[in-house]
Amino acid sequence: MSALRLSVLDQSPVPEGFTPADALANSLDLAQHVDRLGYTRLWYSEHHAMQMLACTAPEILIARAAGATKRIRVGSGGVMLPHYSAYKVAEVFRTLHAMFPGRIDLGIGRAPGGGHVESYALRRVRQGPQPDDFPQQMAELQAYFHPERFAAQTPDHPFRNLLVSPAMPGAPDLWLLGSSMWSAVTAANEGLPYAFAHFFSAHGTRQAIEYYLRNFQAYSGPGAPLSSTAAGSPDPGRISVPLTQPEATLAIGVICAPTQEEAEYHHASVRLLQRRIRSGDRRPVATPEDAMRELGATPQAPNSRLSFTIGSFDEPEEEWPRYVVGTPDRVAARLQSLAEELHLNELIVNTVIHSHEARLRSYELLSDAMGLRKHISTAQHAAA
Repeated sequence: MSALRLSVLDQSPVPEGFTPADALANSLDLAQHVDRLGYTRLWYSEHHAMQMLACTAPEILIARAAGATKRIRVGSGGVMLPHYSAYKVAEVFRTLHAMFPGRIDLGIGRAPGGGHVESYALRRVRQGPQPDDFPQQMAELQAYFHPERFAAQTPDHPFRNLLVSPAMPGAPDLWLLGSSMWSAVTAANEGLPYAFAHFFSAHGTRQAIEYYLRNFQAYSGPGAPLSSTAAGSPDPGRISVPLTQPEATLAIGVICAPTQEEAEYHHASVRLLQRRIRSGDRRPVATPEDAMRELGATPQAPNSRLSFTIGSFDEPEEEWPRYVVGTPDRVAARLQSLAEELHLNELIVNTVIHSHEARLRSYELLSDAMGLRKHISTAQHAAA
């Protein structure tokens, strides 16, 4: 297996005592930090009506972060496609691609990114049931990026001659995100790269990844010319178009600190966050001290009628924890073992803690333990 690549999922967490504006400023600071540290890509999530998370519009953060960084790929993790017109999403990401060619990822998901009320508020048409047309939306989105698919698959499609501006060679890399077997099956059938949200739920990770890798069907119809492939390319984060081999990753929570004790100390904040969401509490990320006090008290009974969106269940861990917590060597070893077990070349790490400084340090310690920075000079040398 080639050297393991690491990427970052940033949910723009809002620490207690700070504002959402502070959280967005932290996200920009983090973008420049992980760009220097050798991470492959940086994705922003989409969540709505949550005091704890500031990123509701990942496309805006993508534009800001891509403009403030030099080499890292920037994208969405992800855009919740059922809320939007596929045509509008294509225009937004074609604009980003025109501004930052070869550096933009479009991760799409089917989940609402919030509760029922927020989902209803996001709907443009509110009469009648919401249609479940995600597969049709996804096919339309792919055809906007590669119009020859309209001619091959739906030659009579009413939008087949639409211009998606700005029109220029290439397109963003399109990923399917999910945390279920449905997403694994769909990504395999559609020949798309696949990212599994393990930090959201540890249930079914192995089954989803192994199914995808075993049943992947490369797109055999007309498509754009092949770009550089992930293996052996000066840009290892770039995928081939159309994808010729399965490309899978998973997102997992990580907290690195110089000592195990300090890592566990910061982990208290995310443990409380998960418990609070279980009870419908969306307050900002608590300090470790407040978290430990609240965790020691009797927890509120969970509200089973709520919908959950960011790893909210106090569920038992299965083969691998949703958060790997500890010293850099310990965390690096656990991530390497997970990637080898599932035959993955890349993992996406997500760190949600109260202290922005400790979060920056966690990513730096992990980068050093994994030797990520040396790959920057190697890639630059290969591109020269």
